Amino acid sequence: MVIVFLFVSVILFVAADLAVRSALEKMHESKRRQERAAALASSLRLDFTRVSKTLKRAEVENPAARILCVDDEEVILDSFRKILVLDGYCVDTVQTGQEALGLLQSHHYDFVFTDLKMPAMDGMDVVKSVKAVRPDIDVVVITGYATVETAVECMKVGAMDYVQKPFTEDELRAFAKKAVLLRQDRIQKLLKPNVHITHLSDAGTVPTGEFSIPGGVLLSQGHSWASLGQDGAVKVGIDDFAKKLIGPVDAIEFPAAGMAVKAGGLLFSVRQKHRRVPFFSPVSGKVVKVNPALSEDCGVLELTPYQKNWVCVIDADNLDLEIPGLRIGKAAVAFFQDDLERFRTLMKGLVKAGAPESPGGDGLYLGELERLDDAGWDRVVAEFFKR
Repeated sequence: MVIVFLFVSVILFVAADLAVRSALEKMHESKRRQERAAALASSLRLDFTRVSKTLKRAEVENPAARILCVDDEEVILDSFRKILVLDGYCVDTVQTGQEALGLLQSHHYDFVFTDLKMPAMDGMDVVKSVKAVRPDIDVVVITGYATVETAVECMKVGAMDYVQKPFTEDELRAFAKKAVLLRQDRIQKLLKPNVHITHLSDAGTVPTGEFSIPGGVLLSQGHSWASLGQDGAVKVGIDDFAKKLIGPVDAIEFPAAGMAVKAGGLLFSVRQKHRRVPFFSPVSGKVVKVNPALSEDCGVLELTPYQKNWVCVIDADNLDLEIPGLRIGKAAVAFFQDDLERFRTLMKGLVKAGAPESPGGDGLYLGELERLDDAGWDRVVAEFFKR
């Protein structure tokens, strides 16, 4: 009987605890919505004529994102404010593209939502201008059914997406959440030109968007790495420059065990769909082993292309003469930095020639080669890997 009483007491306690937690969460959510509603009401009363004739602003604490909306229809701007502010976004609205560009000079935004058809300055001009002034801001086009084709054209000059009007509250909320997730993913993939010398065991701990070179590792000019063992065997793989800019690797075409290679000769290839990147041997000798782990799962390269993720082992026979031609330490860092700058310059030229523009302007992103056509791919391979 006592056990039954205790059991029932525990159940009642847990149920009461859950009920209290649920009630508190509802209270907090209600308070947040009241604060957002107050911010929205305040925005409709404020006079911002000193900054912009049509600017209306609604601020909330810890916003999911800061959004600037541009539309010459006040009813559309009212909808954006009422829907997005209550969902946790800071929202500024203006009725002209010129006002929007003026605000970009002194305010930070994550997104600009712009209507396509506006007098004086249309949506296409707004997209081009925003991406020229602030390429880090994501632009979304607001369009009616009849202008979807033009919205798609806007995406070719830098807009991330478009939203069709009329839209429901749920549709706009879902679209905004999706846009925030896409922006967060893009920022995480942004490559910074920071190159770190790491301990070999720490090569996988460098931030995803930065580059690493383990101390003691030698780099070839074609971006393969070599690590010397005490027994004279040389482990060879692809370096961080290659891995981050190529992106996901579908397969590796391994050399045959026992194959004799010369420094600068083709050793193995990395395949992504139907395209390949060749990697040339940093040293001369005989291939004595290939990495079975990579043959089963190339995905481990996403963690690090170094350490145990070597491609093959070479029994080298001419190290004394060939090591001076490889880079290590500060020379390796300078080599990475130089090639990153050259790669950025080349990508600008390829974009002008018709390649899709990077989502963040001049920034480099994980898997840059993926967005190139075959001609662009071949150009990059020739410049940075076939050497």
